Amino acid sequence: MRILQSLAVAALVAISTAASAQTELRVGFIPVMGVSQIFVAEGEGWLKKDGITLKTATFESGPNMIQALSSGTLDVYAGGLAPLLVARSKGIDVRVIAATVVEEMAVAASPTLQPFLEGKNAAQALKAFREKNGRPAKLATQPVGSGPNVTLNYWLWEVIKADKADVEIVEMGIDATQRAILTGAVEGGSIREPALTIAQKQNAKVTLLASGNEVFPNFPGVVVAVMGSYLEKNPIVVENLVKSIVRATKLLKEDPKRTAPLVSVAFGKGIVGDDILETAIKSPQTQFTSDPRRIMESTAKLQDYSIKLGALQKAIPLEPLFSLDVYDRATVGAK
Repeated sequence: MRILQSLAVAALVAISTAASAQTELRVGFIPVMGVSQIFVAEGEGWLKKDGITLKTATFESGPNMIQALSSGTLDVYAGGLAPLLVARSKGIDVRVIAATVVEEMAVAASPTLQPFLEGKNAAQALKAFREKNGRPAKLATQPVGSGPNVTLNYWLWEVIKADKADVEIVEMGIDATQRAILTGAVEGGSIREPALTIAQKQNAKVTLLASGNEVFPNFPGVVVAVMGSYLEKNPIVVENLVKSIVRATKLLKEDPKRTAPLVSVAFGKGIVGDDILETAIKSPQTQFTSDPRRIMESTAKLQDYSIKLGALQKAIPLEPLFSLDVYDRATVGAK
């Protein structure tokens, strides 16, 4: 009887320990395709099997999310890489543990600019618009320091070499940018999936001016990051998260139809149709990845241009920003 009682107590302890082993991860994210992996991993149940439950919060911009991360309100950051450069330059020990997407930032023309594109390249169309309307074309993007802002500037001044007299850059939130492009309140601006698919479905006159590859090749878009202190205290939790991100990247590429309903949670279940999300997952604008090594070279390029723009005051060593060892441990045997 004593043996049976001891076994019963041991079983109860084991059950209690398993239940208490569930770790709640407070994840901040920006609702763009680059956060798909986290929601696929949750929807497939992989995170739960590894003892992880998610508590998610939506943010409109990376800088606001970094404040929450550094203050301890969040555990995980899923958003653009550009704000992390600013954070590191200010001494905030944030670490990239995985990439999620590259070349996501495109430029779209609204219905007000579309008529000027016939027979002209982008720079010529912007010039023709100004000459016809007596004012520069307005292009919308997110605030200074964000990835969309940097890439739009890079494309305008370094790629197509537009005349600065022909363009006025207008800063606004992600949703406001999408609405402004769709309604013609601006002549165009930064866009990514699924906003591009949604806009073109609602108005066929919304035109892709430049693809992500044309705007900024291999642009380091959305990443997943944590504070260094959190990583040191919870290495297994972070490794398991990365393991699921890698797995989700593979599934997104292989089965867009299966993953679309899972991704919809990031945009408010039912608000964006699964058909639109499936199209966005398959879009050339959505280049899913997970290995942070892929974006290290383009991150250096992003940092250099951010300094040139004045969005970043000084260059920082980039090696400490990337926790490559975490990614390597998480993917042992998976390659």
